[in-house]
Amino acid sequence: MKRLLNFPVFLALAMYAGLCSAEDLVAVVAEVAAPVVNKGDTAWMIVATVLVILMVIPGLALFYGGMVRSKNMLSILMQTFVIFALTSILWALYGYSVAFTEGNAFFGGFSKAFLAGITPDSQAATFSKGVYIPEFIYVAFQLTFSAITPALIIGAFAERVKFSAVLLFTVIWFTFSYLPIAHMVWYWAGPDAYTDAAAAEKATATAGFIFQKGALDFAGGTVVHINAGIAGLVGCLVIGKRMGYKKEFIGPHSVTMSMIGASLLWVGWFGFNAGSNLEANGLATLVFVNTLLATAAATLSWIAAEWVFRGKPSMLGGASGAVAGLVAITPACGWAGPMGSIFLGLGVGVLCFWSVTSLKNMLGYDDSLDAFGVHCVGGIFGALGTAIVANPALGGTGVWDYVANAVAPYDMGAQLSSQAWGVCVSLIWSAVVAFIGYKIVDMTIGLRVSEVVEREGLDVPEHGETAYHLS
Repeated sequence: MKRLLNFPVFLALAMYAGLCSAEDLVAVVAEVAAPVVNKGDTAWMIVATVLVILMVIPGLALFYGGMVRSKNMLSILMQTFVIFALTSILWALYGYSVAFTEGNAFFGGFSKAFLAGITPDSQAATFSKGVYIPEFIYVAFQLTFSAITPALIIGAFAERVKFSAVLLFTVIWFTFSYLPIAHMVWYWAGPDAYTDAAAAEKATATAGFIFQKGALDFAGGTVVHINAGIAGLVGCLVIGKRMGYKKEFIGPHSVTMSMIGASLLWVGWFGFNAGSNLEANGLATLVFVNTLLATAAATLSWIAAEWVFRGKPSMLGGASGAVAGLVAITPACGWAGPMGSIFLGLGVGVLCFWSVTSLKNMLGYDDSLDAFGVHCVGGIFGALGTAIVANPALGGTGVWDYVANAVAPYDMGAQLSSQAWGVCVSLIWSAVVAFIGYKIVDMTIGLRVSEVVEREGLDVPEHGETAYHLS
């Protein structure tokens, strides 16, 4: 490395000796200083992107699908599958640009609408100075996040909403909630802009609102889980309860399918979390371990709580606990230590078990597949808990200071305040957009299927086919 850095100095001496021109010196210095795209990082990001796709289709589709009644299985598969396709196109048309270009503190601009100006040679910053990845794979990776988030929402009002209504709501909510919150949390100028205090202040002023508040969200606790979970709660309140809710048995038709889906989510989540590091390095391995341990701990704590309060540990409880653990570790995975991850997992398993049983019963809402109870409640716990587990005194990594190029002094109270900003802004913004979105859909094409269709099940009336054929 020393020889490489001193090579331009050698050239400068050679120029003065008449052995090379000034143009030669400029060209070589530019080549040496140019950001390097590492093939290993690129390969890892391709794999991580595929893993997140696996989370949505088939992972989330099967996890949700197994929990509904058999007459609605196909509708859940269809909604998840088509939401993924729809949001993928919206992301390419304008989503990426609005989320990840400079604009104001709440929205980006349209300079990269239709992916304008992005070529195979375009580069996106990582979290290390001078290290970049191809922008196209960053576009694709972030696309998968934008696709899974609205798909999570449908779990709150499953079995009673029109397919057309789901699609129209997705367009509205994706545009006015997902994109601005992604911009507020994740948009920044990149580490190379932080050369000194003045440059850092200038760069931070162009970042998203929640980023400026100092909130940490490594892989989507606010952007994905709180954002989607609160929209789901608003949805199940606006739409109303399923027919027969609390009056007749409404249970999962295939816990086996849900277990398969949860397992695919767990596997795919390594791409979700470790991929968010954007580099195949040591920190990515920490994220991997944190994701594994938090999920295992939450699985155990959920079934332990279920065993104590309900007498038996269930497979659906184990699968739900795993998802809760994945949700809680998502914002913290790059800042927690392994023991902090276990702490988050143990806490969120019990908390989410309480939220989908006691809290839901107390408040009386019909969150069909517990999108709010797991994703929003678990996301809030993880987001606030990040302030605790990131503390270097408790085994966390702390927060990197790109000006000092060292870990910054850590103030847990201040960080908790920053995390609260992220949680509250996400809750309020998404809830308001969701409420307006549901009302627009209801006034135009209608939200809910007829009583006859709901009784029959959505599969045949909405899609003309069924998930199962009985011979």
